[in-house]
Amino acid sequence: MKRNSIIWLLGLLFAVASCSFTTKKFDADENSDKDQVLIELITYVLEKGHYDPKNINDQFSQSVYDDFLNKIDPRKRYFTTADIGDFSVYEEQIDDQIRSRNIDFFNLVYERFLKRIEDSKSYYTEILNEPFDFSEKESINLDYENLPFASSKREIKERWRKQLKYSTLGYFYDLKEEQKLKKEKETEDFVEKIDKELEQEAREKVKNSLDEFFDLTGDLERKDWFTVYVNAIVEGFDPHSFYFAPQDKERFDIQMSGSLEGIGARLQKKMDEIKIMDVISGGPAWRGEELEVGDVIQKVRQEDEEKAVDISGMRLDDAVGLIKGPKGTTVHLTVKKVSGAIEEISIVRDVVEIEETYAKSAMVEKDDQKFGLIYLPKFYFNINDANERNAASDVRKEIIELKKENMDGLVIDLRNNGGGSLSTVVDIAGLFIEKGPVVQVQDGDKRKEILKDKDGEVLWDGPLVILVNELSASASEILAAAMQDYKRAVIIGGKQTYGKGTVQGVIDLNRWMRNSDLGDMGALKVTRQKFYRINGGSTQLEGVKSDVVVPDKYSYIDLGEKDLNNPLPWDQIQPANYSLWDGYDDIDAVIAKSKSRIAQNKQFNLIDKNAKWIKAQRDLNQYSINYEEYKADLEQSEAVFEEFESINDYKTNLSFSSLPVEEMLFATDTTLQEKRKRWHKNLSKDVYVEEAIFVLEDLGAGSQNKKTAANFRD
Repeated sequence: MKRNSIIWLLGLLFAVASCSFTTKKFDADENSDKDQVLIELITYVLEKGHYDPKNINDQFSQSVYDDFLNKIDPRKRYFTTADIGDFSVYEEQIDDQIRSRNIDFFNLVYERFLKRIEDSKSYYTEILNEPFDFSEKESINLDYENLPFASSKREIKERWRKQLKYSTLGYFYDLKEEQKLKKEKETEDFVEKIDKELEQEAREKVKNSLDEFFDLTGDLERKDWFTVYVNAIVEGFDPHSFYFAPQDKERFDIQMSGSLEGIGARLQKKMDEIKIMDVISGGPAWRGEELEVGDVIQKVRQEDEEKAVDISGMRLDDAVGLIKGPKGTTVHLTVKKVSGAIEEISIVRDVVEIEETYAKSAMVEKDDQKFGLIYLPKFYFNINDANERNAASDVRKEIIELKKENMDGLVIDLRNNGGGSLSTVVDIAGLFIEKGPVVQVQDGDKRKEILKDKDGEVLWDGPLVILVNELSASASEILAAAMQDYKRAVIIGGKQTYGKGTVQGVIDLNRWMRNSDLGDMGALKVTRQKFYRINGGSTQLEGVKSDVVVPDKYSYIDLGEKDLNNPLPWDQIQPANYSLWDGYDDIDAVIAKSKSRIAQNKQFNLIDKNAKWIKAQRDLNQYSINYEEYKADLEQSEAVFEEFESINDYKTNLSFSSLPVEEMLFATDTTLQEKRKRWHKNLSKDVYVEEAIFVLEDLGAGSQNKKTAANFRD
């Protein structure tokens, strides 16, 4: 299908917003404070550019106040009621401070927070120096949301004691179980430890974990916490508006495009060491075969530098900034290998594509039929170049390759797909319909655009099923809704999808700055529009209701847009003009047959029972930290859990394989081959995919559809 440039430009709004209110400029002289200017700038953009701008008043102030404190101290283990008393003076003044570029509230909370962090370091160190008595009868309340702030530092310390004891108890139980298994094996080198030794070992594990946590917390600078405060303000408008500090914007671009320029390795900070935690398949480090997981990078030297920079103890973000760089440049890394040897490794940076971001497909064989399955994790695209790799072009390529194998039906798997580019949705929908509207978009002034597929090509006109779940959001919901409204596909999933019916644009905040030495101001993701189905309904809050509802682990958990703070309301507009797909004999009969099949399916019934159990477990707040009671509770849960283990043992009679074009890559990329084997193994246990194939069979049973599909393949 030819790419429609007008649709692409309209769809680009999802990622890069144009603004009609850029005439105002913000000056920054030598007396300007970057944080104050940022507050003023963000407020201006939100009030002028948001779909439904909020009144910044006392009520808004209270919302920001509560949200910021919850973001900083969600477990209520730092601040006391005395601290809250000091903060509460500002509870209804934040709106006034926003107007006057005043950040006294943030400064007070931040400075107090640093003190409480230091207090906590002394608490956990002192508490973990002494053994715990697990024979005592006591419990811990983990309902942090409804837990009041502690009345004193003594109570804070007591909360830390219970939390540390509970964590240590978990390790202690695991160590005892491990020892029991080793003892049963009766190996010659086994030396049994007494409970006192195991308890000490468990405490050491907890201490090491907290040492790492506070080490990472110590890496965070004032600007990082100020970003948290800014987002408490921004998210007061709606849950999807968000401020990106400069480095966060770069991460967002990588996430959207699925590619970056660098060496192709994921790094992790462990205490003061920067370690390789993963080498990305196909990247420069992977091709060089010199770096491996577990290696420690000690120094970094650029190609035009003689002296290397020691990165030991450096912030992870700063270390990453030194290691990555433009395609074609060389970076020299001093590395302590897993073996202990010290080496300097030179790597030429390149564009690294993160394959798990991209669409992938599999051939599915059942009896004498072949079906295609395309898994799309997100609707990705390159913000800066429409011609670069994107979700629509990749899905198109996959369909072409699947058709070469004579597939009889297609499953598009959008489970856990949180969305992405609006333009790619229109293009993907156009692969399955002749012409017509795909989605309606409306701004705050009620100006409406109908985004359409305008060419008559249909790449796949055979049976189509779309798999969704409660985490399928935004762009996923647009595609599912359009295919449902056209009656082009059967939607299989939970009761409803996520319910995000809003469109965001990412705005570069630097465009408003002049005479500034304040540096990069970052970017703002702002809700600019709402999208609507072609039938006029919104997916906001309500999501897309599946044609065939299947139980899953999320079935009874509050999960979705409606469970977030400050969501925009549901509404509807006039429907667009469109004609139903006429390629199926009786799609309603196929849906009814699927529902009947699911109701009788033992695996689905077991999944539903498991979902109810998960809900009951999540509702528990009080836990014993007495060993015998903890053990009894755990054994009872494990006994119940054993019943649900068979969920993972389920086997379909479907076989899965890669396409020939992908199998050719396996000769040089064994990592990719192993990833695909693992994926195919999981798919062979997937009852949802199995039901999707049953539905494809039923959709293809009509003579009209068989004839159309056969003619198209010819």
